[in-house]
Amino acid sequence: MRSLSEIETAVKRASRAVGFSWGNSEEVGKSIRLLELFGLQGIKNLNQYYADKQKKQFEDLNLISEKNEPSSEAYCPIILGISFLDQIKSLENFEIIRFEKIAYPVIFLSFLSRASEISGKKIYAKFDKNEILLNLNLNICSSFFNQEFPKLVDKVEIKFLNNQDNFTEIEWNSLYKLAENTFVEESESLKQGAAGAGLTDND
Repeated sequence: MRSLSEIETAVKRASRAVGFSWGNSEEVGKSIRLLELFGLQGIKNLNQYYADKQKKQFEDLNLISEKNEPSSEAYCPIILGISFLDQIKSLENFEIIRFEKIAYPVIFLSFLSRASEISGKKIYAKFDKNEILLNLNLNICSSFFNQEFPKLVDKVEIKFLNNQDNFTEIEWNSLYKLAENTFVEESESLKQGAAGAGLTDND
């Protein structure tokens, strides 16, 4: 079994070999490593994308807006992903970000997962009819796990989710009341022990 470090290094070098800068290649290496860590087919999809890239002129998107539509070929998932990371602060202000036609979307998905960690917010993504939840780069919840990712998605919607508790105030208070039973009332002996406890004068 290949190590994650070996995967990242090989991907970085392969990406440079097909024409990406060393900086962009490093970002691809991190993202494919992440996909393999999460059990998604990063290497397989990247190989297929690089083979297609020799025959097709996938479109770069450097400045992302609320609605994004390519003029001809589908968007390159790598440049799109890097642009998303670079513009994360401004993109958080959009209610919904829409894209049409993204090639090899699982590659773009890895960049979204990293964006979730950078922003500190969960990201909801909808690739055609498949819903995905990205949780601060810790896990990816998706219906895609039981099927292969498509080579192309026609419509993508992305939302940043505001952080909120998954419990009510009543549920919290009930739990906290139980926790209070472990609190120890501070006694005089505890106060004396805390003030310089364990200190000895060896002079």
